[in-house]
Parts: sequence; C-alpha cells; structure tokens
Amino acid sequence: MSRVCEICGKHTSFGRSIARRGLAKRKGGIGKKTTGITKRVFKPNIQRIRVAEGGTVRRKRVCAACIRAGKVRKP
Repeated sequence: MSRVCEICGKHTSFGRSIARRGLAKRKGGIGKKTTGITKRVFKPNIQRIRVAEGGTVRRKRVCAACIRAGKVRKP
C-alpha cells in the first residue's frame, strides 16, 4: 500500500537532518559547526476517506491538505 495522495500525487520525500553546535556569528560566536548529518523521511498525512464522485461513493487515500482545501466532496 503506497503512501500517495490520489488527488494531488503528494508522496514520501527524503531529506537530511543536520545537527549543529556553537553560537552564531551574529550573536557573538565564531559560527555554527555541523556535527552530524543523518537522512530523514517526510511522510504526507494520508487519510482514507469516503469520497462522492459521479453519483457513487468510494474510498480514496487523500492527503489532509486536499481535504482542507475542499478538493474532495464527502457524501
């Protein structure tokens, strides 16, 4: 079961989590130093809801952003 919105196509994306230490230069320090970089995952908030389309009602996997934006019509 994939984690993809059936309306907008939003899916899992990847990035990095950067750990830093030190005090920023503008705050009087010598600058921030990177101490570690780890991979991380951004998952969309997918909900399984009942959607009315074309006179029928069926279940779809839709992200919360599409539900809030009114892109789907609930029965």
